[in-house]
Amino acid sequence: QVQLVESGGGLVQPGGSLRLSCGSSASIASLNRMGWYRQAPGKPRELVALTTNNGNTMYADSVKGRLAISRDNAKNEVYLQMYSLKSEDTAVYYCNAERSEKRGSEWSSYDYWGQGTQVTVSS
Repeated sequence: QVQLVESGGGLVQPGGSLRLSCGSSASIASLNRMGWYRQAPGKPRELVALTTNNGNTMYADSVKGRLAISRDNAKNEVYLQMYSLKSEDTAVYYCNAERSEKRGSEWSSYDYWGQGTQVTVSS
């Protein structure tokens, strides 16, 4: 099991900044990838950004240039720095991790999720 705990959400004005943190109970160097997803009311959960264990990153088109994902392997934490926030960024943000595990005789990839942290962008 991998436990993920997010923090850093809150209320921010349009154009403001916010930094989310995600702490992992497992060494993040052992994880295939970590990412941030978000879910707005009435909408499906969507990928925002992810980072792989070889240092690659990817972003949703809607957040490119405004959000930055980073990681601190020594602290087992992943961050999402958000700039120039818009009202449409309002959502619950979830931390996600994927890890390969051997269960029985087979290896498979498993996803783990945090409990989510609310980000509200409003004046």
